[in-house]
Amino acid sequence: MTPIYEDAYLLVLDKPSGLLSVPGRGPDKQDCLSKRVQDIYPDALVVHRLDQDTSGLLIMARGLEAQRRISRMFENRLVKKRYMAVVAGDLRTPPVGSVANNEGWHTVEGNIMLDWERRPIHIIHPDGKPSRSLWRCLEASDSASLIELEPFTGRTHQLRVHMQSIGHPMLGDSLYATPEVRAMSPRLMLHAQELGFPHPFTEEWQSFCVPAPWTATPPYILS
Repeated sequence: MTPIYEDAYLLVLDKPSGLLSVPGRGPDKQDCLSKRVQDIYPDALVVHRLDQDTSGLLIMARGLEAQRRISRMFENRLVKKRYMAVVAGDLRTPPVGSVANNEGWHTVEGNIMLDWERRPIHIIHPDGKPSRSLWRCLEASDSASLIELEPFTGRTHQLRVHMQSIGHPMLGDSLYATPEVRAMSPRLMLHAQELGFPHPFTEEWQSFCVPAPWTATPPYILS
């Protein structure tokens, strides 16, 4: 894996869809982004993860002190994350009761918890952890909408669960979309597009952006 940015303290990587962030259970799930990176950068340590089918920007720390500082930034919500997704349906007309702010962002809230009987599926449930996501529509067609997303909290599958909860699951989502919506794309249409954070040692603001060439009209992925 070739980082899009590196220095003595951190690496910023662009993870492809279909690659695990960290090793899974079993010998067939040992190939992952962290292992590929650590083969080249032995001091690289995991700070956060992306779902296997999600692509986009991810940070790894270099050394224990950098890992501690970057982890604290995530805990204190000092890391700005923005995602791009293509979801089923036309969001030019938002769901009933959803009101945008002056920048066009809508809020989705719903406590999220693991459904133990159907794991790894997560669900909205009163006993779950409080979760909040923001979304806004960039373009739409009769079949789908291209949207930006910002997770305020960082629950597992949060963006996927929240968009499903308002009736607009992501195209290609093997866990949360209907078979018809799943078949609309060969991959999960969720991409970690932007990362911004203060450098853990210099405090200088770092900003990275890797857009996905997606659209709201078929075939959704531009060549």
